[in-house]
Amino acid sequence: MSAHDRQSKIKSVFIVSSGNFLEMYDFMVFGYYATAIARTFFPSSSEYASLMLSLMTFGAGFLMRPLGAIFLGAYLDRHGRRAGLLLTLGLMAVGTMTIAFMPGYASIGLLAPVLVLIGRLLQGLSAGVEVGGVSVYLSEIATAGKKGFYVSWQSASQQVAVVFAAVIGLVVTSYVVKEDMLTWGWRIPLIIGCLLIPFIFAIRRSLTETDEFLARKHRPRPAEVFRSLRANWQVVVLGTMMATMTTVSFYFITAYTPTFGTVVLGLDATSNMIVMLCVGVTNFTLLPLMGALSDRIGRRPLLITCSLLAAVTAYPALSWLVAEPSFTRLLVVELWLAVVYAGYNGAMIVYLTEIVPVHVRTAGFSLAYSLATALFGGFTPAICTYLIQSTGNRAVPAVWLGFSAICGLIATLLLGARERAAAKAPLPQVAVVDPINVNLPEMVKE
Repeated sequence: MSAHDRQSKIKSVFIVSSGNFLEMYDFMVFGYYATAIARTFFPSSSEYASLMLSLMTFGAGFLMRPLGAIFLGAYLDRHGRRAGLLLTLGLMAVGTMTIAFMPGYASIGLLAPVLVLIGRLLQGLSAGVEVGGVSVYLSEIATAGKKGFYVSWQSASQQVAVVFAAVIGLVVTSYVVKEDMLTWGWRIPLIIGCLLIPFIFAIRRSLTETDEFLARKHRPRPAEVFRSLRANWQVVVLGTMMATMTTVSFYFITAYTPTFGTVVLGLDATSNMIVMLCVGVTNFTLLPLMGALSDRIGRRPLLITCSLLAAVTAYPALSWLVAEPSFTRLLVVELWLAVVYAGYNGAMIVYLTEIVPVHVRTAGFSLAYSLATALFGGFTPAICTYLIQSTGNRAVPAVWLGFSAICGLIATLLLGARERAAAKAPLPQVAVVDPINVNLPEMVKE
């Protein structure tokens, strides 16, 4: 590859990942300041009820992701990656500004939480295809033998958002007293996100369409995309199970950590933000390395190893943490879970782009990932809060992590069995759903 081509690809990776950064930054800020948002928009005589309403609103955004995956994914598969990614950025911007500038419950009553919920739903609709659109774009511009490395930058860009949100949080909490943080200080990080929107929109407009998409003669209509997704429902279900491990782990070690550290462990906000900063840096460093490793040794070895590690070690690690909560123990446990997450996700994201039929790649990937987020990952903060309240066991979130790891392990094993069976079977003499993917006979339409 020439120096010019290399620079062009690096530029494309940066441009396409920028919107993914904003999407995750906005989600992280909502999760980090869930307690303050609860007081502003969901006041209640019970702090637990108020926090749960805030966390459920956070999770509600994820319920829109499958719809975004289907409808916006179909748009990307027909009209191109560039046009679709500009649309998703616009929707994300509207949702973010709605939450950042919304007056509180004390000012406009029930209208405040309703409009905040609508803002979260818009964010969720956009995010439903943002991850899939970015991942597919990166997979289509990747050089031969380096697809895992290229696609891993989708997740790496999210870690930049985690780090950036943590740094902003440290600065704000250093200069704004706790009471002011709970009333208006939490808006500062969201407003900063709003200020980034014009810059990110400007650079994403310079994004070029992928050669692979331009070379495709047939652009499926939405009805064709829906029929193909229905025909390949087994792949979508298994992809959802695989992505469950990623989404639950990610939202536990990022969005839920400040609430867990403050409310459950009794640690100060500064310590929690420092832990978040370290987690983001660790993930950013490891994800490209793990993606590159999956290019060398294959996807499944990493998927199987890391899902097993998560299933076996989650409960002992959290039990050790809650026995004597401290900054050091929280840091050690979070970094361990971050290593396991990075190893799994570095292989999972690119693997998901490879098992979905090419002509519905964005919609199929996005639907599987969005279902995992909507049904499991996005509600991780609320589920963990509920489990702790119900059982009185502060280590019980590990059961939720273990469940997600088992889902990922089962899906990986079943997909491996499908591929081995397909490799041994003779090619059937019937029409192929996606003639480009002739190496995936399981995609054949009866």
